[in-house]
Amino acid sequence: MKTVLIIEDEVQTRNVFLKCLAFEGFHAYSAENGTEGIAMAKKCWPDLVVCDIMMPDMDGYSVLSTLRRSQQTAAIPLIFLTAKVTMADLRKGMALGADDYLTKPCTIEQFLSAITTRLKRHEELLGTVERSPQALANKSSSDTATLPLEADLEAIFPDCPKLAKVFQFIESHYREAINLSDVAREAGYSPAYLTNLVQSQTGRSIKRWIIERRMIQARHLLKTTSTPIRQVAELSGYNDAGYFTRQFHKFHGVSPLAWRQKL
Repeated sequence: MKTVLIIEDEVQTRNVFLKCLAFEGFHAYSAENGTEGIAMAKKCWPDLVVCDIMMPDMDGYSVLSTLRRSQQTAAIPLIFLTAKVTMADLRKGMALGADDYLTKPCTIEQFLSAITTRLKRHEELLGTVERSPQALANKSSSDTATLPLEADLEAIFPDCPKLAKVFQFIESHYREAINLSDVAREAGYSPAYLTNLVQSQTGRSIKRWIIERRMIQARHLLKTTSTPIRQVAELSGYNDAGYFTRQFHKFHGVSPLAWRQKL
């Protein structure tokens, strides 16, 4: 039986969701605020979290950020509930690792469809994808490009203690105009030393890791949304859509639009 955690401060909405989940055979938990929801997620390990964005104690973004920082809860899929979704909302949520959005008010059918779709994708991922970060690090770019996108997002970086700060910084800032010097300064290494260290440990450069992370985000958006290419570029760390298209073509052998059309 799949478990779903509902974090929602509106009592009526929360109860409706709990009842329909129970009717459909889910084991449902609930929390009336973000603080309680985080504690519940760590205690119950739900298969999926549905979280409202606007709550009195802490908003949904803070909840998601907290869950993603904990190894115990980092991989739990999360769907946001919100009264409206602007481009800024979408960008912020995806930057933190949100899996989907539901706009309130939504129908029960839409609610259940979003949950079952996300759980199915996560289940397929767990059943078919090799989970070793080091194995992923040793794959060629063409091999990596064919992996399910959710797997890429969860396990792109190799497990290397010396480079933990490096990869954490790239993950947090890959949408920004970062370079080798920025990463080296954050990690506490000189650029020259970091270049040699990353090359010896992973066989790749800092620039390559930044590009790979951006390309993973681009593929994720191209596959799971209908977002225009210009906005895909922006959400993936490229202010120049033309440069993004050339970079994507160089990395994948086809344009972003052609890649999406082949799906």
